[in-house]
Amino acid sequence: MDAEPLDPVVTDPVAELEFERAFALLRTLVDFEEVERLHPSRGNAVYTTSVVLWMLIYQRLSPERSLEAAVKQLLENPPDLVPTNKRVTDGTLSTASGAYSRARTRMPDAASRWLAERVSQSLIEATPPSFGTRRVYVIDGTTLTLAPEPEFRRHFPPASNQHGPGAFPVALLVVAHELSSGAALVPEVGPMYGPEALSETALIQGCLTQIPPDSVVLADAGFGIFTVAYAARQARQKFLLRLSPVRFQALQRQATLVTQAAQSQTWSLEWQPTRVVRREHPELPSDARLEVHLHEVRIHGDQTLYLISDLPDSADQLATLYGQRHDVEIDIRNLKVVLDTEHIPARSPAMFLKEVLTSHVAYNLVIQFRRQAAAQLQLPPRRLSFKRTWTTFRTFLLSSMTNNPADCRQRYERALHLAKYDKLPNRPDRHYPREAYKRRPKSTHFQTRKPPPNNLK
Repeated sequence: MDAEPLDPVVTDPVAELEFERAFALLRTLVDFEEVERLHPSRGNAVYTTSVVLWMLIYQRLSPERSLEAAVKQLLENPPDLVPTNKRVTDGTLSTASGAYSRARTRMPDAASRWLAERVSQSLIEATPPSFGTRRVYVIDGTTLTLAPEPEFRRHFPPASNQHGPGAFPVALLVVAHELSSGAALVPEVGPMYGPEALSETALIQGCLTQIPPDSVVLADAGFGIFTVAYAARQARQKFLLRLSPVRFQALQRQATLVTQAAQSQTWSLEWQPTRVVRREHPELPSDARLEVHLHEVRIHGDQTLYLISDLPDSADQLATLYGQRHDVEIDIRNLKVVLDTEHIPARSPAMFLKEVLTSHVAYNLVIQFRRQAAAQLQLPPRRLSFKRTWTTFRTFLLSSMTNNPADCRQRYERALHLAKYDKLPNRPDRHYPREAYKRRPKSTHFQTRKPPPNNLK
């Protein structure tokens, strides 16, 4: 069967400009002129800062993630960011990964963070707001299990109980996703356990500093609600938070009923921190308080949402907005599972953090590509499968490192054409209740190895 012909190249000036923005973002990944100025490399070095960053991205996107594979890919198909070097032009550069490994270690952490911030900001700016004139950022956390290396165990201690310490270190990751695009801001990472353990509430403070003023912050009931809301207000952001039924009822007793409808009720409240919150957060000022609304909204017949917010919108509007929060759970799954961030092969905390940021860049580049493909189909970006789009984009990226812009553009257009087959079915009324799974006994988490049977001969 003959291959389906490519769609004609778009000539509309606005669409053309939009394509050039996406292309420029990818070229930023390749050129890295700015990062070389910020973090200059040693003279006559092959593995410059920009080359190392490119190779780290390659490792995160490639099925073969070894250092040796990245070095061979660099030699086989070098991008134009590789400096002029006799060893490269003569083909005498060693295929051994030792030099690349040392260059990864020397590269400043700030270089990885710069790239992560640059890519996420470019994507968010190219996407329209999702709630009127405001952008919405959904904050959630997850854990990453690390290799049982001594240095990891010191920086990210494992959990422990009466059976002793666990076998694997655990890191806590909190990240904010922009709702409309799915783009992730730079994640905040810290220890989950141990004497220097950080809570999700503590890590969320770093996320809030990245969110622009007048945005809406969404968070679930698992966070320290008042401290998050107060920090968002101090950063000139709006907030919409979910409460547990017990906490909602405690606040409701102090509130004044404002409106009552068939499916919703709203109360006004001057919200103050409790004694427990003040004891846990002594940095809160003595006059800390917030003017908020409590919303009780019935959804899906027998379910009830308990929300608290400083937004002026109705209870139904806020419930609809909060209902989109499940998208971020999918986003975190994509970042953690599809890109396999939980199995980063790093052996030191510094290298682990660099690779986390690199995974963040790879994720956002796929998000950018998905947005471009969705624009051609005139669909919301989330109607395209991230996993299938990732496969298409990965194939494009790894096969398009060429110095010929025309060839690169042709490959990109081909990939966009193929991405239209990654569309998800439209199921607006589909609803999945959370399923509970039987947990293993906690004691099994701390068993590193079963003792051998006594009857061995």
